[in-house]
Amino acid sequence: MHPEVRHLIEHFNFQPLPVEGTLFASTYRSSAENPSGRPLGTAMLGLYCAVPHSVSLFHRLSTDEVWHFYGGDPLRLILLHPDGSSQDVLLGPEPLNGQFVQFVVPAGTWQAGHMLAGGRYSLFGCTLAPGFTGEIFEGGTRQALLPAYPDRAKDIEQFACPDDTTHMPAGFAN
Repeated sequence: MHPEVRHLIEHFNFQPLPVEGTLFASTYRSSAENPSGRPLGTAMLGLYCAVPHSVSLFHRLSTDEVWHFYGGDPLRLILLHPDGSSQDVLLGPEPLNGQFVQFVVPAGTWQAGHMLAGGRYSLFGCTLAPGFTGEIFEGGTRQALLPAYPDRAKDIEQFACPDDTTHMPAGFAN
């Protein structure tokens, strides 16, 4: 493990996120809730790295998710839109060269993410309003995604959730 990655993991107390695999740390959870019982907002930090292996497997949320790039090496978001189209988005430190420092993934869009090959780490954050709860998460399996996005078969094979792991554990928030 790269020493800088070890220090980041220890400093932020990163833990594996159930189902999708990202190393994450919850940094904000509103104490106020909306009428359905969800927090008004949440924020988390994420870390992609090679060792320990950290990527985001395909999943979708029922709320828009705002991604923020904070440091390290660029990361790739793979987006599979409800209309059957797909998109790659690079988040990174060079916004004048086509990389985003902030990007909104619309609700209902399948998403996966990873650090670009050869990098040390990608440090990022995600915010949601209303906030994240395990109930708004659905993992994407090969069986669910391949028929709708055959042109993304390589990405789906690499980043699909296991068939039996598509929901957060009961009671998981973030």
